[in-house]
Amino acid sequence: MNIVVTVKHVVDPNLPPSYISLDAAGRKIVSPFGVQPVMNGYDANALEAALKLRETHGGRVTAVCLGDDGSRGTLKHALAMGADSALLLNDAAWLDLDSAGVGRVLAAAIQKIGGFDLVLCGRQASDTDGGQVLYWIAEALGLAAVCPVSKIEAMEGDCMIVHRLLEEGLQRVRIRLPALLGISSELNEPRAPSLKGTMIAGRTLVPAWKASDLDLPALQAKVELRSLEIQIRTSRATLIEGESAAAKGMALANKLHEEGLI
Repeated sequence: MNIVVTVKHVVDPNLPPSYISLDAAGRKIVSPFGVQPVMNGYDANALEAALKLRETHGGRVTAVCLGDDGSRGTLKHALAMGADSALLLNDAAWLDLDSAGVGRVLAAAIQKIGGFDLVLCGRQASDTDGGQVLYWIAEALGLAAVCPVSKIEAMEGDCMIVHRLLEEGLQRVRIRLPALLGISSELNEPRAPSLKGTMIAGRTLVPAWKASDLDLPALQAKVELRSLEIQIRTSRATLIEGESAAAKGMALANKLHEEGLI
């Protein structure tokens, strides 16, 4: 089974808000000095799912990332985890594209790679939470798409049975391959790269494709952020004292009333 996994290079979402800053224009989030961006969490779940499928059914896993030169770090991480190959889509014309444009570029690259049975994406990216790119990929490639997937149950011939999360439960879906799945974090826990994998990844050259490498028309729909704001929330705790449980309860009620909560 040959699988293509899309991955994104994002600012570490686990950073405390006080560590996050914006560029001089106030339009982009900048990682603090010494803290490298990371692979999007849901994409790591997608890559882990691909590696487990390869272990069972054989084949190859290819990681694809659209981004700037710094995105090579995420692709190196994918190789260290066990991906067979990695590809960077790196062209100034592709920066700041909207979800539709990003999806079309990724789809064109996947089509050029060819020979795939499955495309796995994270259900959404931690920096935008858009969750739309995977559907544009599926549309461009003519693939059926299921998202968010919380479990890959079984393979039955040329079909796969998966569980799709719903607001009030799950839906058991049989999907014919080739197909695209949007993976959710409930599916697995991504493995840590091994020392051997990290050493191999460090020596592996990651090829980069530009607009001239893909047969795509000019993409004009770009997103321009006019401004960003970082909200830092603070919290505080108040100890409620009293000589008895009843007194403490009364003091708590009075405090909540003072705060306008009851």
